[in-house]
Order: sequence, then structure tokens, then C-alpha cells
Amino acid sequence: MAGNAEQTNTELHIPADEHGAGFPPFDSSTFASQILWLAITFGLFYWIMKNVAVPRIAGILEDREDRIAGDIAEANRLKQETDEAIAAYEQALAEARAKAHGIAQDTRSKLKADQEARREKAEADLNKKLIDAEAQIAKVKSEALDQVGDIASETTSALVEALIGKAPTKTDLNKAVKSAMN
Repeated sequence: MAGNAEQTNTELHIPADEHGAGFPPFDSSTFASQILWLAITFGLFYWIMKNVAVPRIAGILEDREDRIAGDIAEANRLKQETDEAIAAYEQALAEARAKAHGIAQDTRSKLKADQEARREKAEADLNKKLIDAEAQIAKVKSEALDQVGDIASETTSALVEALIGKAPTKTDLNKAVKSAMN
């Protein structure tokens, strides 16, 4: 066991010429080939970018730009339609208000004319009743005045009879009442 312990602690020594002088990219003997491969790789990547990637990216950007322009145009068209719809709505609303105002005015005029006609009819009926009442009053008054003479004659006859004790004659009584009434 002691011999095995010696073997595990041994170091490996590799000579310097086997693993090179240092880091290969810093090796000055390979600079020319590194620059050649850098130029070839750069040229290949440049050609791929120029002919494949950039046109695709440009196409995508152009598609996006077209889509954005189309969306803006559509938004403008919809805005214009909305503005037209709002204007049409405002105009229809104004027309409806004007029509409603006209209808209200017509209704007021009709109601006023109807009320005026009823008032005139009521006044005419009242005037007719007033004329009839005045005629009735005149008739009653005339009948009453016609009877005043008879009442005055009867009253005078009753008074004279009560005072004198004897009733006056009809002709004397009529003469006295006529002279008092005039």
C-alpha cells in the first residue's frame, strides 16, 4: 500500500515544444491565414446580409409601413364616416326639433282657435239668454204696469171706502187713478 501512495502523487511533465509556444490567435506565424479567413468570413457574412437578411428585413419593414399606412387610411375613412354620421344625426335632430316645434305651434293655434270658438259660442248663448231674459223682464214689467192701474184702483177704492164708508164709482175711480199716474 505504501507503493500505491507514491504513484498517485506523481506529476506529469509535458515538454514546452509539444503544446506550443502560447495562445494560437496571438501566434505571429498564423496572422496571415487568420486575416485571410477573417476577410473571407466577413465577405461571406456581408454577402448573406446584403442579399438575404437585409432584403427580408426591408420587406418586413415595407409590409409594416404599408399595413400602418393602410390602417391610418382606414382610420381616416372611418373617422370621416363617423363625422358624416354625426353631421347627419345633428341635422336629423335639428329637423326633428323644428318639426316638433311646428307641431306644437300648430296644436297651440288649433287649441286657441277652438277655445276662441267655444268662447264666442258661449258669449252668443249668453247674449241670447240675456235678450230672452230682458224680453221676459220687459213682458213681466209691462204686465205688472198694466196691473198697477187695476191694483191702484182697487187700493184706492178700499181706502176711500174705509175713510168715507162708501165705495166710489168706477168712472170716478178710473179718472182719479189716471190723473195720479200721469
